[in-house]
Amino acid sequence: MGIPDTDDPQMPGKTGLKAIGGVVHPLQALTAIGASTVNSYRRLRDTGFWAPVFAVRGFQNRTTGLRVSAPGRFEDRSVDSMVNPYFMGSTLLAAMDDGLDNDLDPGAPEERNIYEAMAQGKKVRKLPMSLGEALVHPENDEVVKRGLPGEMFRLYHECKSDEWVRFLSTVTDWDKETHMECLP
Repeated sequence: MGIPDTDDPQMPGKTGLKAIGGVVHPLQALTAIGASTVNSYRRLRDTGFWAPVFAVRGFQNRTTGLRVSAPGRFEDRSVDSMVNPYFMGSTLLAAMDDGLDNDLDPGAPEERNIYEAMAQGKKVRKLPMSLGEALVHPENDEVVKRGLPGEMFRLYHECKSDEWVRFLSTVTDWDKETHMECLP
């Protein structure tokens, strides 16, 4: 076992920070893979109640999109239970590899509640709040595309874009109840 490059055993070392940097940078694009259905985004509307809606990292901070939760462990909190673990695993590995290859800095961990930090002037990127919004991000992200090589990315993106369009064209009971009786 090598000599640790940090005095705090709770915090990631230099190599771990580079890998985390590789995940933080494309976190918006990774969300399209980890939150893969239209329903995945409903839980992100729970702002103010620990919903991971910001593309920033923290240590033991549930208000951030990426949370370092224990030594040697981090959580991409934008992932939901409908994730394809193979697609997510391959894109996370590609992102971590990019962080290591390019010495990516994940930025300082946010220790404050992110909503309080924003009230104090912190600027943060938001995670996508719908599948349609999420699908825009990986289109121009070569790291995520590398994680789904060959035709995999094209087919995934095409299938999920079709799902989004079909969702938008569906008339629900809510639509009928809310809008049918409002005509003058």
